[in-house]
Amino acid sequence: MKYLLAFIQKEIWHILRDKQSMLILLLMPVIQMILFGFAITTEVKTTKLAVMHANQSNACASLVAKVSGNPYFDVIGTVANMDDVERLFRRNEAKAVLVFPDQYDRLLEQNKAQDKSTPLQLIVDAADPNETTLVINYLNSILISEGSVVAGSEQAFIHNENALVLPEIRMLYNPQMESAYLFVPGVMGLIFLLVCSLMTSVSIVKEKEMGTMEVLLVSPFKPVYIVISKVVPYFLLSMINLSTILLLAYFVLGIPYGGHLGLIFLSSIIYILLSLSLGVLISTVAPNQQVAMVISLMGLMLPTILLSGLIFPIQNMPMPLQIISNIVPARWYIASIRSVMIKGLDIVFIWQELLVMMGMLLLFVLVSVKRFKTRLE
Repeated sequence: MKYLLAFIQKEIWHILRDKQSMLILLLMPVIQMILFGFAITTEVKTTKLAVMHANQSNACASLVAKVSGNPYFDVIGTVANMDDVERLFRRNEAKAVLVFPDQYDRLLEQNKAQDKSTPLQLIVDAADPNETTLVINYLNSILISEGSVVAGSEQAFIHNENALVLPEIRMLYNPQMESAYLFVPGVMGLIFLLVCSLMTSVSIVKEKEMGTMEVLLVSPFKPVYIVISKVVPYFLLSMINLSTILLLAYFVLGIPYGGHLGLIFLSSIIYILLSLSLGVLISTVAPNQQVAMVISLMGLMLPTILLSGLIFPIQNMPMPLQIISNIVPARWYIASIRSVMIKGLDIVFIWQELLVMMGMLLLFVLVSVKRFKTRLE
């Protein structure tokens, strides 16, 4: 044990001496949290909207004023015909155009007397389908309160029934629809994977390239202690990053901890150990640092971003990709952390995710131990 502690201290000292790496490892969580928490968002705000055929009636003026006062829209003015609409779209000066029918105020009064909605045409630049859907939904939420609706939308079908149906919507867990609630758990999974897997694999392979690993392996020191001394510093560093992320999430991004904080740490520790074991496994197959970095970045980071549910919902992916996502460790970690942090669930609801991560951890440890040689070939 005395020799093990000495080796751990040596590794910690080597990491602390590399000031640039330490700066990157400690600043990376802060930068990614700021980017995903503030800069990257699924919301669509200040959409540039033009108005067509709007007369001077009180009904038109009231509706335009209500749309203009909404933070999701920026009414830039009026257009006279479709040529003006085409010009706005080609120059990216507007995202949508709201078209009023002739005698809108009279139609509105007639339809209200019959408990019907008055459809309005919305011409949208649909180059971005997701943004288009959000714009239509945002505008419908405003129009419904005024007795109108976007023609051709799902809400128009509902409101053209015999009675006016106004759904009462109650949003749980994230009533403000903050994108940070979605991204923060994913950022945690991405950071721990990079710090643990990438740095551990590169650190061990570097010892092989420099020839110092051979000196360690011929010493009385057991090979398993060598691996432990390599991973412990990055485990401690990951725990520091975990604390930093949780503090930023709570005090800066305003994300409340719905569940037990101890359960967040339990799930994170399992995932950190899993990432460390994956880094050790990479070091056993990578002949040099470049290969270790390629495997860690291309083989781990891209699947984590694309197939873990960090950005894209897994249930929306094709079935083959959904099956492949099951072998991505971050998928299970992100799901468990979201359930605890955002929904406030307890261990009864995330035991399957924890069990899968522990199974992967055991598998990677067994394979790594089997492949780790006691002497260099």
